[in-house]
Amino acid sequence: MNVLLSIKPKYVEEIKKGNKKYEFRKSLFCKKNYGKINKIFIYSSSPVKKIVARFFLEVVLEEHPKILWEKCRHSSGIEEKDFFKYFGNREKGIALEIAKLRFFKHPIDPEHVFPNSVPPQSFCYIEDIESPRYISDYFY
Repeated sequence: MNVLLSIKPKYVEEIKKGNKKYEFRKSLFCKKNYGKINKIFIYSSSPVKKIVARFFLEVVLEEHPKILWEKCRHSSGIEEKDFFKYFGNREKGIALEIAKLRFFKHPIDPEHVFPNSVPPQSFCYIEDIESPRYISDYFY
């Protein structure tokens, strides 16, 4: 099982630069399927609107946002005020550690691999788009 995760372009850039090694979420999208997740593909949201990279899920931290910030702040790629604004008054937050990150040579228009689909607001489950079934010259 694979996931397409929607991330704002400014944070995709922080990931690419190596400043952001954790993706933060308010809830764990794959809680019941956690052990079945193979790859996470990054969809850079508007105005980019392309699938730009993939990574593997190394570690999932589920903690109070204050604890998450203490553990992840040096590799968060986000300002402290924006981090806490995102989580608001939540008692728990999620940090997904990004591992084995690879950006694609050419960003992929989702329409090429998922015709007539709507990009996810947050995430969706997808097939493995790195398989030979899809356009292989996009990769790396």
